[in-house]
Amino acid sequence: MNDLEFRRYDADGARSMREVVARIHRQAYAAAIEADDPFESGEEPMRRFDAYTARDGFELVVAYDREGTPVGQTWGWPLHSGTPWWRDLIGEIEPGFTEENGRRTFALSELMVAQAFAGRGVGHALHDRLLAPRTEERATLLVRPENTVAYRAYLRWGWHKVAQLRPSVPHAPLMDVLILDLPLAQSNTR
Repeated sequence: MNDLEFRRYDADGARSMREVVARIHRQAYAAAIEADDPFESGEEPMRRFDAYTARDGFELVVAYDREGTPVGQTWGWPLHSGTPWWRDLIGEIEPGFTEENGRRTFALSELMVAQAFAGRGVGHALHDRLLAPRTEERATLLVRPENTVAYRAYLRWGWHKVAQLRPSVPHAPLMDVLILDLPLAQSNTR
């Protein structure tokens, strides 16, 4: 990963990177787009991206190869009070699990790598770059249960399943909800 450069963008910067974000998405989800998956095809992914960049605290990290070509990206934001993130949660959870205040949970919304760079550790490096400075107690993400490659990687990186939900966006599949305790928050409480 020494050959990669990582750049972090706030919401305004991310919006200026919209075409790059769309290109990486097309390269990462080429098979799903070819299969006409309605969640990953057409304008739906970029409509979601546009909505996400309106969230307070939104951050995007893009990985560039040594030639300066963008090869992967990840983004997320802290969950604030009243967030719809936990709506439609399926499963038994502990009381208070969904209570948010903007400092408890960081939502890792997307992590994608261009197919030509898959399997080289780019995803893990992006994951770590996005989460390393976070001061929230935990992070959450949604993953399709059938996406075994990503799912196994998340489990190796310390994530664990807590429930399921179907996001309230068009064509969303049923997803597993994963949680990760964030080390920076844990070290601040010691």
